[in-house]
Amino acid sequence: MGVLDHVSDLFDCSGDGPKHKRKQLQTVELKVRIDCEGCEHKVKRALEGMKGVKEVEVERKANKVTVVGYVEPSKVVARVQHRTGKKAELWPYVPYDVVAHPYAPGVYDKKAPAGYVRNASFDPQVSQLARASSTEVRYTTAFSDENANACAVM
Repeated sequence: MGVLDHVSDLFDCSGDGPKHKRKQLQTVELKVRIDCEGCEHKVKRALEGMKGVKEVEVERKANKVTVVGYVEPSKVVARVQHRTGKKAELWPYVPYDVVAHPYAPGVYDKKAPAGYVRNASFDPQVSQLARASSTEVRYTTAFSDENANACAVM
């Protein structure tokens, strides 16, 4: 909020009461199962009618819906579930190259689109190896029985 906005709020005589905070323009990505062209149109139509939505893009092959607008992610998910009857969730995948250990248990997902793996940074059920830094992995695997180059003293 700029200085002029703050000053104008102080000297506002309109009597409208408290001003509502403006929603930020954001991009919401959803995972929705889309089987056919009819499903695609159904999801797109449900979201285009939502207040604040500027753009809806559907990628049928990846089961991904991208919504750009002044909306809240939870309301977008609820709208898709209510209007279409389909299960919808926020996009759980990240690109393959941003994950330190993409083949760790809980990160690699066979159902993920090509080039994507599950986001392990927020999920507590994912193994510790997926969230470990490379130095932690180096120290924990240095004395492992499976490591052929382990310490000869062992």
